[in-house]
Amino acid sequence: MNDITYKKFTASSPGKFILMGEHAVVYGKPAVALAINKRLTCTIGKSAELTLNGSRIALDSNSYVSSILSANNLATASITIKSELIPGSGLGSSGALCTSLLTSIKSMFGKSYNKKDIASEAFEAEYKVQGRASPTDTSCCTFGNGIAVNCPKNLGKYLWTASKNGNTWDIFDISIPKMTFVIGYTGVESLTASLVDKVRKYREQNSFAENLIDEIGNITMDGIRALSKNDLEHLGRLMTQNHNLLSALGVSCRELDKLVDASLVHSYGAKLTGSGGGGSMIALTDESSKVCQIINLHGGIPLVVSTSVEGIRIESGNPIPN
Repeated sequence: MNDITYKKFTASSPGKFILMGEHAVVYGKPAVALAINKRLTCTIGKSAELTLNGSRIALDSNSYVSSILSANNLATASITIKSELIPGSGLGSSGALCTSLLTSIKSMFGKSYNKKDIASEAFEAEYKVQGRASPTDTSCCTFGNGIAVNCPKNLGKYLWTASKNGNTWDIFDISIPKMTFVIGYTGVESLTASLVDKVRKYREQNSFAENLIDEIGNITMDGIRALSKNDLEHLGRLMTQNHNLLSALGVSCRELDKLVDASLVHSYGAKLTGSGGGGSMIALTDESSKVCQIINLHGGIPLVVSTSVEGIRIESGNPIPN
């Protein structure tokens, strides 16, 4: 590897949520992800040992960090991570970690790279850790704003293509309106790998699951069209339909259903986001304070977020002689 050209380098990535299409996207169906105004920041520096937030760690103690460092032949470094995202909440914390860590490493070593490189390598890291994943999260954390996967070419700007195990995902940047969402965190950790595996087994054993995945793909496509027209009322209805299909697929839970149902009275629509089984739900609304109150009353933790935010960015770097 080249000599380190920076003593410290900091990069940050936005969190994200899946607006529509989670789980189905693993099987090549369309999905939409939106970057949010909450970020994860990673600072990396030269060190004789491997430390994370000031404490020594072993390479196998953090699977995502280990995967990124190993892929970049880096055994020692001082890493500091600061996050506004709740791990396991469905807000893209692993995608934001992988993309910001990769960007800081490549920048520190003076390597040439572009956003496609970051999104692609971060996807490889997530796939390795989770066993099965789509490039949606890492693409959204890298490029920001709105990302559509496998949408018609006339609805977005083509960014890159990923392929794994017979599945292909074409990634597009799409134009989205500025929107306000309330995220309701259940307090129950969402375990992506186990839920992805649960859907895989269900799909292999039951054709009904295959039909559900197909229908999620269909209404996601309708959602992309609604976004292009800034039709929030139709988008909200599609979000709620998406939630019902995910619930039938077996990836919702009592806590999520409770927050979704309670939020609908003051929202265009609501649904779980991410892998499910806990984590978070989202509500598209013009009455964020009322939705926050309802989520609090029903045992959730609310967070108001906005969309149309930038992706990966370099925050600071201190050049030193080689």
